[in-house]
Amino acid sequence: MTLLQSLQMRQAKTCAEVQAKLKQLKNRPPKNLDAEIHRLHDLYFKKIDCLDCANCCKTLSPGVKDVDISRLARHLKIRPVQLVEQYFELDSDGDYVFRTSPCPFLLPDNYCSVYEARPIACREYPHTDRRRQEQLLTLSAKNCKTCPVVCAIFSDLKV
Repeated sequence: MTLLQSLQMRQAKTCAEVQAKLKQLKNRPPKNLDAEIHRLHDLYFKKIDCLDCANCCKTLSPGVKDVDISRLARHLKIRPVQLVEQYFELDSDGDYVFRTSPCPFLLPDNYCSVYEARPIACREYPHTDRRRQEQLLTLSAKNCKTCPVVCAIFSDLKV
């Protein structure tokens, strides 16, 4: 069994516990929260290749900003309005999201066909290497359902 498979099994068992832990952390975030999450992020992502999973690309639709649409359109050599018409719709918050799931740019081998031009939300996912983790705990609770590494990071978090 690979480490990823092990984390996926662990995720199914511990996601609810991790979400409860994140609610508690949100009320009282420790001073070393960023450092500890970043340490675990580095530890896991040295061992896990996201291309083996790509669950985020298969199940999530990130919010896409105008700057992302411009960059993607340039990359694909089409007009932004064509890109929007073909791939995006507005969600209830007024953000552009992909019309379909999995991501229309996800290739069968889990590579991204627009990797160099991918949206900012895709570049930053799963956000466990960002600063001010106390501001991202609600998002991390959602992400632990999708990303087995996020679930493992917060499961292993000792604060």
